[in-house]
Amino acid sequence: MGNNLKTVMLLGLMTGLFLWVGNHFGGPQGLVIALLFAGGMNFFSYWYSDKIVLKMYRAKEVSSQQAPQLHRIVEELSQKANLPKPKIYIIPTENPNAFATGRNPKHSAVAVTEGILRILNHEEIEGVLAHELSHVKNRDTLISVVVATMAGVIMMLSRMAMWIGMFGGFGGDRDDEGGGIVGLLAMMILTPIAAMIIQMAISRSREYKADESAAKITKKPWALASALKGLHSASSRRPLKDANPATSHMFIVNPLSGKGLINLLSTHPPVEERVKRLKNLSFQ
Repeated sequence: MGNNLKTVMLLGLMTGLFLWVGNHFGGPQGLVIALLFAGGMNFFSYWYSDKIVLKMYRAKEVSSQQAPQLHRIVEELSQKANLPKPKIYIIPTENPNAFATGRNPKHSAVAVTEGILRILNHEEIEGVLAHELSHVKNRDTLISVVVATMAGVIMMLSRMAMWIGMFGGFGGDRDDEGGGIVGLLAMMILTPIAAMIIQMAISRSREYKADESAAKITKKPWALASALKGLHSASSRRPLKDANPATSHMFIVNPLSGKGLINLLSTHPPVEERVKRLKNLSFQ
């Protein structure tokens, strides 16, 4: 409940930031344009983002004949979670990882890499897949699309503000030219950072929630904890080649190198904290 409430509050904050940027950029007309643009992007993302991201990582759908054990695990977990069985994909990379996508539970998919199948045992894979199914059940795939779209529009408008400033749009003939300069500077520098921080906080909150939900499904929180430790260690040594930072939040662990500033601003919570929370869970 705490994570859900936190998500609602953060979504409200992101929406408020989005509306402020649109209004400041062009007044009421700018606000309407921003809303229409975001609505169009959300509509496109809702219907096509799953196909785009699966193609981006060259994921191939596998049948029950091609991957019988994987299908068996997903089918059993889907029944326990009261979800329709999603499509199953395998990504041809040695980076050990997994993600879920899809606009709703009836149109969902889970993707695992070849690497994750090599290094995890049965119960650890079960924990990972339960985590991904929890994202589907909790509608996190839709939340992440909405948040990413709003953050993208905010960043786009901030870049437009930079060009406006460069070509004399800092206030012109207005009496409060200083305020115009401050507003544009805030839009150029602070609002993209604020959007990124809010997006990061929402993503981390949903990861904690998915971990907890997965543990409830499997009744084996220790298995997911063990998987997370193994995945974090292996993924750090073997980052996902050509990983897109815009989609890194979808994976169960950060597919990037996770060093320095990238780790500080990661959309994923620290693995140590995730493991600690899982170990504190107990199910009969």
